[in-house]
Amino acid sequence: MEVENVHSYVSENATLHNCGDFGILMSLKKAIFESNLSPSQVLTVAGIGCSSKLPQWLKTYGFHSIHGRALPVATGARLANNKLKVVVTGGDGDGYGIGMGHFIHAMRRNLDITYIVFNNQVYGLTKGQVSPTAIKGFKSPSTLAGVIEQPVNPITLALSAQATFIARAFAGNIPHLTQMIKEGMAHKGFSLIDVFQPCVTFNHINTYQWFQKHIYDLQKEGHDTSDRIAAFKAADDPWQEKIPIGVFYKTERPTYEEESPQIAELPLVKHDLSKINVSSTMEKLI
Repeated sequence: MEVENVHSYVSENATLHNCGDFGILMSLKKAIFESNLSPSQVLTVAGIGCSSKLPQWLKTYGFHSIHGRALPVATGARLANNKLKVVVTGGDGDGYGIGMGHFIHAMRRNLDITYIVFNNQVYGLTKGQVSPTAIKGFKSPSTLAGVIEQPVNPITLALSAQATFIARAFAGNIPHLTQMIKEGMAHKGFSLIDVFQPCVTFNHINTYQWFQKHIYDLQKEGHDTSDRIAAFKAADDPWQEKIPIGVFYKTERPTYEEESPQIAELPLVKHDLSKINVSSTMEKLI
């Protein structure tokens, strides 16, 4: 296994007790800068949770939405101004729990959005209840006897829903995570970046040290990112002994925006609404 040491992003005096949110924040900042994007070109949208304070720490446009609804808000923003680079950040509970329906539909539509999920297997903001990605048997304040359900597998869900860029990264490996975000933002279509983000307060099993022992880089193993079947095989068990990170799958197909004639040539926000007559439509509705 070749994974860069977690100390690549913490200071010399820091310890492994840093919340994984900080690694993702730093990686996103670096990715925006290295992609030569100005603050006015980027919109960050978040839901609810520890992860969702992120827009307040970036000098870009930002919107703090409600629990599980970050993707619908981002969809509206993207369709209103398809010249913006839209990045959504949220937790595993936010996206794979209450927001699961929006997650599936945003992928099948292939909106040009980058979705970064802070996956720590718990609801960190509300005292550590288990999330949909919690390992079977995991004990928390809400499941004293341990989880009896199988965990959600976001990678295989994304493959099934026809997402066109699917990757996984680790908050303790800043260079790799930065590269995944850059590739996701550069991709034309829906990009999922599922990030293992240790919660040092409530998850004492899936720690930085635990991930360092278990993850490996798909690209260093020669994985073919155009092979959807190979991606399914690599992602089959989200908590196997050796857990892959990197790009699982990427492909190209027309985005939702490209197939919307209303915004094909000009963003909706720049349309001259004074020339639109809706009287006939109103008559049909009334």
